[in-house]
Amino acid sequence: MYLSWQICPFQKLSVEELYEAMELRQSVFIVEQKCAFLDADGKDASAWHVFGRGKKGQLIAYSRLLSPENSWEAASIGRVVTHSSVRGMGYGRQLILRSIATAALLFPENPINISAQFHLLEYYRSLGFEPFSEIYYEDGIAHISMQLKRYSWDISSIING
Repeated sequence: MYLSWQICPFQKLSVEELYEAMELRQSVFIVEQKCAFLDADGKDASAWHVFGRGKKGQLIAYSRLLSPENSWEAASIGRVVTHSSVRGMGYGRQLILRSIATAALLFPENPINISAQFHLLEYYRSLGFEPFSEIYYEDGIAHISMQLKRYSWDISSIING
């Protein structure tokens, strides 16, 4: 399935777009994964937001990008989420590649960090991320810090499709 991409800073989001992002994040992280945490953590206003939409305009995939020193000393990708109805269809990979390419353009020369759920360690390794922490628990789920130091693909080809 083709996804159309929208990438913008918080200040350019409409109320409807922000609502869609929060709805998807909460439906997965809080309801589906049963994690009681404050999703509105104060970082959205300084983030870039990546939206992947299906043919009918429905939000299928989302992530947020944070500048270096906003959360880590490196740039970071977080709140990575796909709608439950499309999991296993490759949209998460499209989302991560789009997020990496965008972070590389926005924050050149910076590595990219993620806080990955531990069961996705090999998935993120396949995208070039390497772990740099021990396993830790966030909201009862095992995580590991990972970093992408170098971009080994043509970023423009990711952005241009």
